[in-house]
Amino acid sequence: MNSRKPFLTQIVVLLICSVFATGSVFAQDDDEEGSNQKTKQAQAVSKEVYDRIQKAQEMIDAEDQQGALKLLNALKTKKGITEYELQNVLNYIGFVHYNLENIDEAMAAYEEMIRIPSIEPQIKKQTIYTMAQLSTMLEKYDQALKYLDEYFVLETNPAPDNYILYAQNLYQVSRYADMVAPIEQAISTAERREMTAKEDWYVLLNFAYFQQENYAKVRDIQKILLVNWPKKRYWFSLAGAYTELGEDANLMAAYDAAHTQGLLEKESEFTTMAQLYMQHEVPYKAGVLMEREMEAGRVSKDAKNYRLLSQAWTLAAEDEKSIPALEAAASLSDDGELNLRLGNANLNLGQYDECVAAIRDGLKKGGIKSPDNAQISLGMCLYNQKEYGDAITAFRSAGETQRSSKIARQWINVIESDVERNKQIQLAENAARKQAAELEERRRSTDRS
Repeated sequence: MNSRKPFLTQIVVLLICSVFATGSVFAQDDDEEGSNQKTKQAQAVSKEVYDRIQKAQEMIDAEDQQGALKLLNALKTKKGITEYELQNVLNYIGFVHYNLENIDEAMAAYEEMIRIPSIEPQIKKQTIYTMAQLSTMLEKYDQALKYLDEYFVLETNPAPDNYILYAQNLYQVSRYADMVAPIEQAISTAERREMTAKEDWYVLLNFAYFQQENYAKVRDIQKILLVNWPKKRYWFSLAGAYTELGEDANLMAAYDAAHTQGLLEKESEFTTMAQLYMQHEVPYKAGVLMEREMEAGRVSKDAKNYRLLSQAWTLAAEDEKSIPALEAAASLSDDGELNLRLGNANLNLGQYDECVAAIRDGLKKGGIKSPDNAQISLGMCLYNQKEYGDAITAFRSAGETQRSSKIARQWINVIESDVERNKQIQLAENAARKQAAELEERRRSTDRS
């Protein structure tokens, strides 16, 4: 199984260290005195045991795993076998079970092996770490953590990967806060050894801090990831951290950087970018972005997006550009709010006929949030058309609400003053024309005389 290859490498290393490095040194047949000789004999493999292990190796090479296992199990119970020999035999038994994917049986052999009182410290340490790896593979994460705790007691200078394995098992048992220390230790150990910290270490650390809602740390980790492994998802994770921290200017900068690098792909990403432009008072960029992406087909031409486009152009004081978007949005919407916006845009451009038509359509549809404001706009357009009667009707309708009563009264006063002034002007013009006609008649009478 491919997923077990890392563990297989570790086990092979153990075998080389514990068997073949000492396999050529056999215990003496004659009893010899002296502590040095006793030590040598205590850490040697007899020729008989060595030959049987070699035979087992040959059977393994011939893919006779069961035969090798039967031979090794018999050797394990051999009368007079030393603890050092038993250590090697159990190591091999664990290895064969591992090859047969009998992981529980392999674990049992290694467990028995590490409990041998005279086991070499280095072999014990390496075997415990292998057992931690195998426990992880078996998804026995608490057991893996127990073995790793034993390992860290024995190992005075752990490698970065040792700490990462510990953190990965903590992740599996949802001990997210506890993950931080071993991951940071792995990173500092790598730096001290002039090794390169791995991307997935920072990803794991980011997850641990995210679970604690430590967004300042998440922000800092995302910056490291972007510098060393620039990827789209890190830009958006950084943007998310800025959002949580309320760093709006940095949020805008992060999104804009992703946009500049061509990393925006989804409709939601483009619309978010447009909204950020508007929030940071650069609505023209939002309008350009939305218009370009809608034409390119990456942003759909629906009422919601036309509304956003029209808002961008309106905020940018580009009323003429907002008209087509508003017309499209209004035609796709069931409520009259967009018709009102269209009417106001036409009002700003002095297109009063279009203004009146749009607002009346909106009032007919209904759903306008502030009908009094709609009536004010309608009255202004009608006033500019010199439709004074209809304009007063619109302003009176608006004046029924307390909020708009004052401005409605002011407009009505303006219209009534205009009407009265126009009336006086008309009367004056009529009197002037009458006087002129009378003078002309007198002149003609004089000429006839």
